Amino acid sequence: MEAKAQARFVRVTPMKARRVVDVIRGQRVIDAIDTLTYAPQGAAKPVLKVVESALANARFAADEAGERFEEGDYYIQAAYADEGPTMKRIQPRAQGRANRILKRTSHITVVVGDTKPAKKSKRRAR
Repeated sequence: MEAKAQARFVRVTPMKARRVVDVIRGQRVIDAIDTLTYAPQGAAKPVLKVVESALANARFAADEAGERFEEGDYYIQAAYADEGPTMKRIQPRAQGRANRILKRTSHITVVVGDTKPAKKSKRRAR
Protein backbone atom coordinates (compact mmCIF):
# COMPACT_ATOMS: atom_id res chain seq x y z
CA MET A 1 0.00 0.00 0.00
CA GLU A 2 1.46 3.35 -1.05
CA ALA A 3 0.30 6.87 -0.33
CA LYS A 4 1.51 10.22 -1.55
CA ALA A 5 1.36 13.78 -0.25
CA GLN A 6 2.47 16.98 -1.92
CA ALA A 7 2.91 20.55 -0.73
CA ARG A 8 3.08 23.06 -3.55
CA PHE A 9 4.32 26.65 -3.62
CA VAL A 10 6.14 26.34 -0.29
CA ARG A 11 8.19 29.46 0.43
CA VAL A 12 11.45 27.56 0.95
CA THR A 13 14.18 27.44 -1.64
CA PRO A 14 14.49 24.03 -3.31
CA MET A 15 18.16 23.67 -2.34
CA LYS A 16 17.35 24.11 1.35
CA ALA A 17 14.41 21.72 1.11
CA ARG A 18 16.55 19.09 -0.66
CA ARG A 19 19.06 19.15 2.22
CA VAL A 20 16.29 18.05 4.57
CA VAL A 21 14.58 15.65 2.16
CA ASP A 22 17.84 13.81 1.41
CA VAL A 23 18.24 12.99 5.11
CA ILE A 24 14.87 11.25 5.49
CA ARG A 25 14.69 9.37 2.18
CA GLY A 26 14.49 5.61 2.81
CA GLN A 27 13.92 5.90 6.57
CA ARG A 28 11.01 4.47 8.51
CA VAL A 29 8.27 7.08 8.78
CA ILE A 30 8.41 7.17 12.59
CA ASP A 31 12.18 7.76 12.50
CA ALA A 32 11.78 10.46 9.86
CA ILE A 33 9.19 12.28 11.98
CA ASP A 34 11.55 12.20 14.96
CA THR A 35 14.42 13.46 12.82
CA LEU A 36 12.38 16.31 11.35
CA THR A 37 10.89 17.35 14.68
CA TYR A 38 14.30 18.21 16.10
CA ALA A 39 16.09 19.29 12.91
CA PRO A 40 17.42 22.86 13.13
CA GLN A 41 16.74 23.70 9.48
CA GLY A 42 13.80 25.95 8.68
CA ALA A 43 12.73 23.67 5.82
CA ALA A 44 12.18 20.79 8.25
CA LYS A 45 8.76 22.07 9.34
CA PRO A 46 7.07 22.01 5.90
CA VAL A 47 8.70 18.65 5.09
CA LEU A 48 7.43 17.26 8.42
CA LYS A 49 3.90 18.37 7.54
CA VAL A 50 4.10 16.60 4.19
CA VAL A 51 5.39 13.37 5.79
CA GLU A 52 2.59 13.43 8.36
CA SER A 53 0.06 14.09 5.59
CA ALA A 54 1.36 11.15 3.54
CA LEU A 55 1.07 8.91 6.60
CA ALA A 56 -2.50 10.08 7.16
CA ASN A 57 -3.27 9.40 3.49
CA ALA A 58 -1.88 5.87 3.93
CA ARG A 59 -4.06 5.36 7.01
CA PHE A 60 -7.14 6.52 5.09
CA ALA A 61 -6.33 4.27 2.10
CA ALA A 62 -5.86 1.27 4.40
CA ASP A 63 -9.20 1.95 6.08
CA GLU A 64 -10.92 2.25 2.71
CA ALA A 65 -9.40 -1.04 1.53
CA GLY A 66 -10.18 -2.81 4.81
CA GLU A 67 -6.51 -3.60 5.50
CA ARG A 68 -4.73 -3.30 8.80
CA PHE A 69 -2.57 -0.23 9.39
CA GLU A 70 0.60 -0.18 11.47
CA GLU A 71 2.66 3.04 11.48
CA GLY A 72 5.89 1.20 12.23
CA ASP A 73 5.65 -0.77 8.97
CA TYR A 74 5.79 2.28 6.67
CA TYR A 75 8.90 3.62 4.98
CA ILE A 76 9.55 6.72 2.92
CA GLN A 77 9.72 5.29 -0.60
CA ALA A 78 10.43 8.56 -2.40
CA ALA A 79 10.91 12.14 -1.30
CA TYR A 80 11.92 15.04 -3.47
CA ALA A 81 11.74 18.83 -3.63
CA ASP A 82 11.18 20.30 -7.08
CA GLU A 83 11.48 23.93 -8.04
CA GLY A 84 8.31 26.00 -8.08
CA PRO A 85 7.72 29.42 -9.61
CA THR A 86 10.09 32.22 -8.65
CA MET A 87 8.67 35.53 -7.50
CA LYS A 88 10.68 38.46 -8.78
CA ARG A 89 10.95 41.59 -6.64
CA ILE A 90 12.87 44.85 -7.03
CA GLN A 91 15.06 46.41 -4.35
CA PRO A 92 16.00 50.07 -4.82
CA ARG A 93 19.71 50.85 -4.82
CA ALA A 94 21.82 53.97 -4.97
CA GLN A 95 21.68 56.46 -7.88
CA GLY A 96 18.37 55.21 -9.26
CA ARG A 97 19.49 51.66 -9.85
CA ALA A 98 17.59 48.53 -8.84
CA ASN A 99 18.53 45.02 -7.81
CA ARG A 100 16.36 42.01 -8.54
CA ILE A 101 15.40 39.83 -5.59
CA LEU A 102 14.42 36.24 -6.43
CA LYS A 103 12.03 34.64 -3.94
CA ARG A 104 12.11 30.95 -4.78
CA THR A 105 9.41 28.41 -4.02
CA SER A 106 9.38 24.63 -4.05
CA HIS A 107 7.03 21.70 -4.48
CA ILE A 108 7.72 19.01 -1.85
CA THR A 109 6.52 15.45 -2.55
CA VAL A 110 6.69 12.43 -0.23
CA VAL A 111 5.60 8.86 -1.06
CA VAL A 112 5.26 6.35 1.79
CA GLY A 113 4.78 2.60 1.47
CA ASP A 114 4.79 -0.54 3.57
CA THR A 115 7.72 -2.15 1.75
CA LYS A 116 11.33 -1.28 2.40
CA PRO A 117 12.76 0.76 -0.52
CA ALA A 118 15.55 -0.83 -2.53
CA LYS A 119 18.98 0.66 -2.00
CA LYS A 120 20.43 2.36 -5.05
CA SER A 121 24.07 1.70 -5.72
CA LYS A 122 26.49 4.62 -5.50
CA ARG A 123 28.41 3.45 -8.58
CA ARG A 124 27.97 5.29 -11.84
CA ALA A 125 26.82 3.49 -14.96
CA ARG A 126 29.32 3.76 -17.78
